Amino acid sequence: MTIARSVPLFLLAAVLEIGGAWLVWQGVREHRGWVWIGAGIIALGAYGFVATLQPDAHFGRILAAYGGVFVAGSLVWGMVFDGYRPDRFDVIGALVCLVGVGLIMYAPRGR
Repeated sequence: MTIARSVPLFLLAAVLEIGGAWLVWQGVREHRGWVWIGAGIIALGAYGFVATLQPDAHFGRILAAYGGVFVAGSLVWGMVFDGYRPDRFDVIGALVCLVGVGLIMYAPRGR
């Protein structure tokens, strides 16, 4: 049940944070304006809220694990929205990060 709840929350958080940062980037670096920047700020705020919905109660664990999701998600976002093509080292690095997510979040612990 924990995995079934936390994985979708991690994915939603990734869309909000990466998408929010991308919108701010587009607004500033690509001169798309304040509407894009504002939408990005709202998405980034929503990301902060979604992170609190994780079933694990440890802030440090959630944010550390999310870091791995962010790494992999950022590469996927770049592929979809910016035409970025990761090389084999990008892919290997992202996979290592996702293994880290699994260890941090789902390894059995003697509680």
